[in-house]
Amino acid sequence: MHQEQKISVIGLGKLGAPLAAVLANKGHSVIGLDLNESFVDAINQKKAPVDEPGLQALIESSKNLTATTDYETAIFESDISFIIVPTPSLPDGMFNNAYVLKAVTEIGKVLRNKASYHLVVITSTVMPGSTNTVIKDALESASHKKLGEHLGLCYNPEFIALGTVIKNMLTPDMILIGESDAKAGSMMAGIYQTVCENNPPIMRMNLTNAEITKIAVNTYITTKISFANMLSDVCDRITDADVDVVTNAMGLDQRIGQKYLKAATAYGGPCFPRDNIAFSALAALVHARTDLAIATDAINDYQLDRMIAFINTHDKTKRIGVLGLSYKAETSVVEKSFGIALANRLTANGYTVSVHDPKALPNADKELDAAIAQHRFVEDCVNHSDILVICTNWPEYQSNLTRALLDRPSNPRIIIDCWRLLPYDVISEIAKILYLGRGNDFFAESIGELKYA
Repeated sequence: MHQEQKISVIGLGKLGAPLAAVLANKGHSVIGLDLNESFVDAINQKKAPVDEPGLQALIESSKNLTATTDYETAIFESDISFIIVPTPSLPDGMFNNAYVLKAVTEIGKVLRNKASYHLVVITSTVMPGSTNTVIKDALESASHKKLGEHLGLCYNPEFIALGTVIKNMLTPDMILIGESDAKAGSMMAGIYQTVCENNPPIMRMNLTNAEITKIAVNTYITTKISFANMLSDVCDRITDADVDVVTNAMGLDQRIGQKYLKAATAYGGPCFPRDNIAFSALAALVHARTDLAIATDAINDYQLDRMIAFINTHDKTKRIGVLGLSYKAETSVVEKSFGIALANRLTANGYTVSVHDPKALPNADKELDAAIAQHRFVEDCVNHSDILVICTNWPEYQSNLTRALLDRPSNPRIIIDCWRLLPYDVISEIAKILYLGRGNDFFAESIGELKYA
């Protein structure tokens, strides 16, 4: 039977609150800390401070989860502290450690007066070389202790996606632990043996290798996404080509794999774009080449121009409906959202634009051009549109965009289905439906038949 640990989680935002709830639900005594009093009050009232599927239920069922704004209370009531605060990107693409260093310093000040062993865990994504230098130095300086007998330091980033955070935490592909020493790493591994429900491999390594691994994983994933989108652009222009058929076959090769090999829209969100940029910034700092990472970003940026070209082949007086403003389904986060970028660009180009999203409208409001019409109900967005672009693969669109809703005999709509959600055979009878990456006719007409010598 695994021993219950006393844990503090510093930062109760989109990742910190689920982490605290998961740890508490698995039997650990957890105290969350955040300087945002509304987050703290929410936890103490058994309410989710952020929107994430399954979080409310976990918080309600956890008997050993509390929160505070006081570092002294949090640190004295715990033996392990997870720091999961923002590390925003700097203009050069590097991550800003300011919030991490502030948290480490505050923890260190309390640890001056604490005799027992304490493990500090950096869960926020940081640049390689940070944890074993500036972060370690700040912790040792503030605590008046050296790493070793009474103090441990680990780097333990999460590989999760908003909308599936809890599932990803409970059943991860792997656990990544960068450790200052074996004692710190073993304590971390022990925690995950109590939390994970799928017995994942636990990869223990030094702090620097763990930091490199984190951004390398995300950079590789974005490369797969951009490759699929590049392939989709090629298939658009060749009659009888179908990118899904091609990528499904490719993914069966174990050297490639199916995950993230899906042609659709540009990737976005709070992690992928910035981790890819950070990797290039790191390489530039050490005078290494990252041509693949640079090309990955270039292909990703091109997806917006590609979609505009799709739409520009039709009458520019058409009204456009953009369906999906969150960067992915099952979350309200709109950071680096393809749907928002598309809606704003279309508006700037003189189109009349309507938008809908099941969750993200409140967050999207401040990012959208004032001329864009926002609709709470997908039916209203459809009725105000001649061309529909499905930008996010929300299950609601698959079920609610019915033949009856989309049918308009007098002036059939054009539907650009980026994710191939709608049944082609059914919808094509009442509208012109275009799938990305499937031999679209206006591209085929522009190049004619392929001829080889």
